[in-house]
Amino acid sequence: MNLLERIEAGMKEALKSGDRDRSETLKMLKSDMMYEKGKTGKDLTEEQMQESVMRGAKRRKESIREYDAAGRKDLSDKEAVELKIIEEFLPAQMSPEEIEKAVDKILSSAGEVSQKDFGKIMGMASKELKGKADGAIIKEIVQKRLEGK
Repeated sequence: MNLLERIEAGMKEALKSGDRDRSETLKMLKSDMMYEKGKTGKDLTEEQMQESVMRGAKRRKESIREYDAAGRKDLSDKEAVELKIIEEFLPAQMSPEEIEKAVDKILSSAGEVSQKDFGKIMGMASKELKGKADGAIIKEIVQKRLEGK
């Protein structure tokens, strides 16, 4: 069962049980995927579907930060509920310790690096950890490691 089929099944189950938050969130995810499919005109690969779900999670995280900064706890809480539902469809994320180990491995394979090589190292780390780790955490760890060099 691919990701889209899992989302559709979850949506049907939520509709039957009357879980409105879950059904609406999953409808949005499906809609995002159908939009992507419409742009390409082809069926989405599993990786493309995963990227679509990751973008949905990223949007929710950004909204939570913005709503918290604006003092809108009610909206922040709604986004947090949606994020929790979306995260069920994401692959397991790496812990910060695992990300640190991966970044250290990338830095050692890159040889002599300095703060100027941030973009290069960030690109390598993002490519290797794609879908497994949050980009903001990767960026923070790469910055810390390069400051020490």
